Amino acid sequence: MAEDIPFERRFDAVPGAVEMVAPGVRRVLAPNPGPFTFTGTCTYIVGEGEVAIIDPGPDNADHLAAVLAAIPGESVTHIFLTHTHRDHSGALAALKAATGAPTYAEGPHRAARRLHAQEVNTLDASGDRSFLPDVALADGARVEGAGWALTALATPGHTANHMAFVLEADAARSEGVIFVGDHVMGWSTTIVAPPDGSMSAYMDSLRRLHARPESFYLPGHGGPIRQGPAFVERFLRHRQSRERAILRALERGPMAIPDIVRAIYFGLDPRLAHAAGLSTLAHMEDLTERGDVLTDGPAVLGGLYRLP
Repeated sequence: MAEDIPFERRFDAVPGAVEMVAPGVRRVLAPNPGPFTFTGTCTYIVGEGEVAIIDPGPDNADHLAAVLAAIPGESVTHIFLTHTHRDHSGALAALKAATGAPTYAEGPHRAARRLHAQEVNTLDASGDRSFLPDVALADGARVEGAGWALTALATPGHTANHMAFVLEADAARSEGVIFVGDHVMGWSTTIVAPPDGSMSAYMDSLRRLHARPESFYLPGHGGPIRQGPAFVERFLRHRQSRERAILRALERGPMAIPDIVRAIYFGLDPRLAHAAGLSTLAHMEDLTERGDVLTDGPAVLGGLYRLP
């Protein structure tokens, strides 16, 4: 399970301080720690002189001031967003107003699937539904700046519009760097919460990331991941193990999601109980779609699940 993943929870970055984390890449940590954000959101600055900002961070005046203070005499030419959770996008409007830079992202926040009858798309309360990018990026789109180039890598799952960005290798970097947002993090597994998230899409995106050659990842929370493909393989195994645990639990008979959560999560932080239920729902959506689990009607939080 998750205990088999070599998480790194020592992260000494100081909110507001600017740090060089890779050649041509600076990081500024936002002061928004929490059970879902770890020590805070990482905002990245790419390039020198004319720079790109990746994930402006939460709506926090001190953080915005720290990001702008990190680039004295420089100009922001591009703003990239990995996905539309407010801990990543909250400062975007203010940063755009301060710099005039256009925004680049996959697209607006949306559900990963059609909503069920009487279902309201409010499970993901952190979704920023007001955001529209100035430039909508297709998978594989390449954006060039002053001395840098980023390639868009669609990685839906955590959100339907989640996108990683590959910073190409150059004379200063012997290999590329991937800004992975919340798709993969070094301190925790990723929340996949329907209807905004999709477990089947998340697993496909993990496999896609695993197949790439880059090994240095910069996530939206926590420190760098230095052996990315090996780490992603552990994430894949973890999700597959979670599936098997759900199926074993259902061998006892039909169960509701809260009962499944209690059966498969051990030592769960009470603050994460609702998120665990949503993640379990994401697995149930995938399992029922494949026919490995049955339920009456669509897979929903209040459903009762059984083996075929």
